[in-house]
This record gives sequence, structure tokens and C-alpha cells, in this order.
Amino acid sequence: MTLRVLLVDDEPLVRAGLRAVLEAQPDLEVCGEAGDGAAVVPLVRALRPDVVAMDVRMPLMDGIGATRAVLAMAGPLPKILVVTTFENDSYVYDALRAGADGFLLKRARPAEIVHAVRVVAAGDSLLFPAAVRRLADHHGGRAPAPFPGLTGREGEVLRLMARGLSNAEIAARLVVGAETVKTHVSAVLSKLGARDRTQAVVLAYDSGFVAPGSTKGEG
Repeated sequence: MTLRVLLVDDEPLVRAGLRAVLEAQPDLEVCGEAGDGAAVVPLVRALRPDVVAMDVRMPLMDGIGATRAVLAMAGPLPKILVVTTFENDSYVYDALRAGADGFLLKRARPAEIVHAVRVVAAGDSLLFPAAVRRLADHHGGRAPAPFPGLTGREGEVLRLMARGLSNAEIAARLVVGAETVKTHVSAVLSKLGARDRTQAVVLAYDSGFVAPGSTKGEG
């Protein structure tokens, strides 16, 4: 299956570089481009991309506002991959809070860019968990989320998600079936009101249920 990617960045050279990297892969296709977040919603509606690679800082509408606008749409929604210059940018953490699925540095190597698009499209693991943990360390906890009661096993699954383990890796760690893990992950997302595992992990950090320091050395 070919993954369709929409590129959103106010720098034409960045868009051109991303296009060249992605279209060199047989399973990736750039279906459109935009120079500002304000253009994203109509393009998503018209092009139906699987992934939106979106700059976090743009002049009219930034990546946070554009992420919120996309996720407020009806129907099947694309995954959001925030593309940023600075790894520790508070805008990136705010975009993850808003529902973005992961982030990517503009200086990333071609293989990392391709990997990032595939990971967020698949949705069964956290992209760059150590980097998300560092963001939470610097920018988390400003707006603690009410944390619902999880079962003991669901809490265990959430902590393993925060360490960056995929569903298959969690299943191996807990010695259970992959379908059982998928059921637990779905329950965690439902109880947290999270769109996906990235947002669930951010909420877990913000609530203090998972401390950023507790996952050091993982991912």
C-alpha cells in the first residue's frame, strides 16, 4: 500500500528536500504541498493524505493550530508528523498535546525521515520516545490532565508505551498475545480520551502517572 504524504512548510527548500527523500521510496507518495498551516484543512479534505508532515512554526497558522484544525474535521483523519528545527521547542510539545503523532527534526537523515513517516502511519509505537521524554522533562506538567482509573495491567501497558515499546514488544514483555495488548492499548486510549498512543503518553507525563526520568535508558 502506498502512503500519501502532504508537506506543509513555509520554506520551499525544505519541502523540496522532503519530497526528494520520500518519493525515492516505492511505498511513499507526496500528494501535495502547502506553505502555511492555514491551507491544510482544505488540502486534507481534497487530497485525503495518510500523513501530514507539518512545520511547527509558520507565519499565518502554526503547526499547533493546524493540528487542532485537522483533528476537528469529520471523517478519516491523517496522522500528523510535526517537522521542527529545534528538538526542545515548546511548540513541539504543545503540538503533541494537541494530537500530533510524533515529530521529526529538519536535519534528520533521509532514513530517519522515511522511518518517521512509516512509524506514525502504522501507529503501533511511539516515535523517538527518548526525545518525547526530554520534551516532557522541559515542558510537561503545565496543564495536568485529570487521570482516569486504569487497571493494573492497563497502567503497566501505558508505562511500556512511554518507554517506546511497540505492541509486539509489549506482548513479549508481558507474555501475552498481541491481540490482548491491542485491547489494553484501546482501553487506555479510551479512558484517557487520547487520539493515539503519543497523546496518551503525553497525558501520562502531564498527569505525573509516568515521570520523564522513570523511562531513562529506554528507547
